[in-house]
Amino acid sequence: MKYVDINRRAVFPGANGACAPVIYVVDAEEHPFDIDAPARGRACTIVKVCVRDWNDSLTPWRAPGIYRGNPDFAGNAAITLSELVSEAADAVEHAEGLAPSTRAICGYSLGGLFALYAFTHTSAFAACACLSGSVWYEGWVDHLRGLAFDGAGRFAFLSIGSKEKHAAPKILHHVQDDMAECAAILRERGCETEFAVGPGGHMSFVRERFDAGLSALDRFLA
Repeated sequence: MKYVDINRRAVFPGANGACAPVIYVVDAEEHPFDIDAPARGRACTIVKVCVRDWNDSLTPWRAPGIYRGNPDFAGNAAITLSELVSEAADAVEHAEGLAPSTRAICGYSLGGLFALYAFTHTSAFAACACLSGSVWYEGWVDHLRGLAFDGAGRFAFLSIGSKEKHAAPKILHHVQDDMAECAAILRERGCETEFAVGPGGHMSFVRERFDAGLSALDRFLA
């Protein structure tokens, strides 16, 4: 697989056994997230799976980098999603002896954007958690508004830090409004949606946001 690396995974078995729903948490070597504490003690099984090349594999289309000197985002989320759904998930579940009743997806930052992308571009996931997701991404809100996905019977948890809109790049100044708009669009499509604004900036209270997001998914799925 070009972008999904199933060899770099962590599995946290759910209390409901091998048939428990599986929540896939998007991670990457460049930006690893410590989810050990939030992932333990859930009814659902949590699988942290790595992607290669954070900026390339998780973005929906090409767009300029937001900091001076940064490369453009490559926009290969469609390839990553195809690998995850058609190859990686089945391979992981076979290797770990899992037979989940359903699946969900969770991610932070660009991983949160990808989680929302995956949730709205396939029916493979019954729920998603978009944690401090990069929904400021150029063209994303309009793209989401134009999708004809069915949210009935599905669930989404979206969260953002109250200080994230004060980050230096101008494109980030509307991120909280963008997240609220994403939540509104999901609700319009019949999706049960929870939107939370918490304290801090983008890389503060990360553990707490993972805990809240995984708790919300666990409640819905289990």
